[in-house]
Amino acid sequence: MSIKSNIPSLSAQRSLNKSQTSLQSSLSKLSSGLRVRSAADDAAGLAISQKMGAHIKSIGQAERNANDGISAIQTADGALNEVHGIMDRLRELSVQSSNGTYTNADRKFLNDEFSALKGEIDRIVKVTEFNGTKLLDGSTTNMSFQVGINKSTNDTIKVSLASMGTSNLGGATKVSALSVSTVTKAQSAIAMIDDAIGDISTQRSKLGAVSNRLNVAVSNLGSYRENLSAANSQIRDVDIAQETANMTRNNILMQAGVSVLAQANQMPSIALGLIG
Repeated sequence: MSIKSNIPSLSAQRSLNKSQTSLQSSLSKLSSGLRVRSAADDAAGLAISQKMGAHIKSIGQAERNANDGISAIQTADGALNEVHGIMDRLRELSVQSSNGTYTNADRKFLNDEFSALKGEIDRIVKVTEFNGTKLLDGSTTNMSFQVGINKSTNDTIKVSLASMGTSNLGGATKVSALSVSTVTKAQSAIAMIDDAIGDISTQRSKLGAVSNRLNVAVSNLGSYRENLSAANSQIRDVDIAQETANMTRNNILMQAGVSVLAQANQMPSIALGLIG
């Protein structure tokens, strides 16, 4: 027993400080929900978690990119569906005007509608756009969708776009030059309109194939993001049950440390009492 140096008190203070630090750490982890809050907690774990976090955010953006691509394709396909419907009407007018029971005056009325519908096709083609990008007038030949988080051909999906105006649709004679003002012209228009309908169907088929790829990409990205988030959670998130147990243990140790320290601080007084 010593009067000058109270070694038990120093030891009790050190243990108490350690318990207090551990208790504060447990409380901080439980309040934040994170096991790794800084490099001091787990340097390697923090580095891995931060890299995973960056990838998770990038995957989320790639998923949004793919969904934007689907929306753009749906916009183009919806417009082409309208154009396809107009083509059906143009073919119907061509067949109607080919009938010998109609007079030239009748065919003029048919041709007026025919011309107006051609104009509507060109109007639809000119105004169809997605976020300012024209989709059907030929000014945009292809669109590229970034559906991955790296720079490689496997991280992008492309779709080819063609001009779908009346001056580009049809066979040897384009739709823009067709007329149903006479029987001969009306009969010739039938085959050219069939070619134009084929052009539209081909483009819609391409759009549909790319749309399916983008839908698969969205599903895959969602699964990838979910799995990576789970892995990141294992590294960085706190185990509530385990940390609660740690907090309880550290709290008990701290209370015990306070009691022991109080008794240790009384030892010099006891020693003096023995002298007296």
